[in-house]
Formats: sequence, C-alpha cells, structure tokens
Amino acid sequence: MKIVQQQDSNLVEALQENKKLINTYLEKYLEIRYPQIIWESMRYTTLSDGKRIRPVLALESARACGGNIENVIPTACAIEMIHAQSLIHDDLPCMDNDDYRRGRLTNHKVYGEAFAVLAGDALLSYAPQIIIQHTPAYVDRDLLFQVLEELAIAAGALGLIGGQVIDIDSENKEIDIPTFNYIHTHKTGELFKFAMRSGALLSQATDEQLEILTEYGRLVGYAFQIADDILDITGTKESLGKTPGKDKLAKKNTHPSLFGLSQSKEEVEQLCSKAQQILIDNKLDTPLLIGIAGSIALKVMD
Repeated sequence: MKIVQQQDSNLVEALQENKKLINTYLEKYLEIRYPQIIWESMRYTTLSDGKRIRPVLALESARACGGNIENVIPTACAIEMIHAQSLIHDDLPCMDNDDYRRGRLTNHKVYGEAFAVLAGDALLSYAPQIIIQHTPAYVDRDLLFQVLEELAIAAGALGLIGGQVIDIDSENKEIDIPTFNYIHTHKTGELFKFAMRSGALLSQATDEQLEILTEYGRLVGYAFQIADDILDITGTKESLGKTPGKDKLAKKNTHPSLFGLSQSKEEVEQLCSKAQQILIDNKLDTPLLIGIAGSIALKVMD
C-alpha cells in the first residue's frame, strides 16, 4: 500500500477552514469570566496556534457518516480542551519541564505553576460541561451519555493519563513491547480514537462505520505519536515550536530508541497507508481524512 496524497493547497485550505470554525467556538466557550486569571490561563494554551487535528477529526468523522457537524462542534471543542490540559500539565517542571510550546512560552512560564495546574484542572472539568450545555437538545440523550462516558475513559486513568503514568514510570528503564504499545496507544491514541468515535456516534453511524472509523483513529493516533518521537530527534526548535531532544534527555522509551529511525519512519508510512486504505475500501474516505493521514506520514519522510 502506498500513501495517497492530496493536493497540498486543498488540504491546507480545508484544515484552515475547520480550524477557524473550531477557534470561533472555543473563543465563545472560553470567554473571560471571574476569576479572570484562570480563564486567561485556560485561553492561553487552548487558543494558541495549534493544528486542531483532534477536533477536526471529530468533525470529519461526522461528515464521513453524513452527519450534521453542528451536533459535534461542542464535543470537538471539548476534545481540544482536554488536549490543551494535557499540554499544560506535560510542560510542568515535575513532568517534561519545557519552557516553550507552539512557538511561545509554556503556560507555567507565563502564569506560574499553581495557575497552570489549576488551568489544566479547569479545562478537564469544563470539557464535559461544554458537551452537556451546548450539544443541541434534539440529539439523542443516550448517545450523548455514551459520548460523555467514552470521553471520561479516553481522558482519564484508563486512557491518556494512564499512558502518561506508564511513560513516566518507564523512563530510564528497559520495557517490553506490550508496555511500549500501551504507552503510545493510551497517551496519544485514545484521544484520536475518541475524536473519530464521537463524530460517528453523534451522527448515528452504523456499527460497521463506527468500527472502521475507530480503527482509523487508532492507526492515525499511533502514527502521530511515532512521528512526534521522530521529530523530537530530527526537528528544530523553530520547526517544532518546542525544545527538541527532550525524549533522549529524559531517557524515554520511544519508537526510534527501540527500533531505530529508519524503521520508525517506515512504521509511520505503513500505519497511515493502512488508515487511508480502510476508509477507501469502505467508502468513508473524505478528502480531509485521507489528507490528514498522508500529512502525518509526509512529516517524517526524507
């Protein structure tokens, strides 16, 4: 299987349109309230210049199923809030201890560690509130309850946080392949998978569509994490918007450290190609879903 490439200009334009839509709603949901400083801190990271891939995947999953994206926008924004929370906490001195994220100072460098911790906590609890308060009332409540339950799992100790815990606990240790896979599929993959599932669920996807889109999210999430590991070695501070070489410094178990750079690049290409192919084979291949998978692979190709 080979990577299917979309025209760069079309992909960039589509991503920018979706990003603009997501940002419009994030601005609305995160309007400054009292106490002002916590909302400023929440906005600082959430509204910083990220790609918004996770919320875009939720919207595009809905489109692939013929759904109404208005039903998905609150959940898509909640996903980005959860992601922002993970970045704030990841960058703290007790975690990855990074000073830069997305090309500017990290949250704790601007607002201090205490407010950074609280901003992350606030985003984590605010995300489900957004889904409950802003999802249209006509959306089936049982489906909405399932989305909320799956978000709690994806963001918590059985998902993202669980992966982060094992990642930290495995630093400077030799680990087996199942442990390594657990880290990658949970720390990054669970939120990608949830993004795809939420868009599909809120569009009343068939069981088959849900299964296919879930698998796409799993594959792309894993590829994204390996690509991130690779770019930590090959990227620069300017290209990444953060400090490179942190994984090696912390003696983290990454795909390149276990399998080598060349094999890691091949794995990203294979995962992204497989993700594209399962959508094409099942007629769920929107140009943006194909393009996102392709862009992840292209980031690490020589």
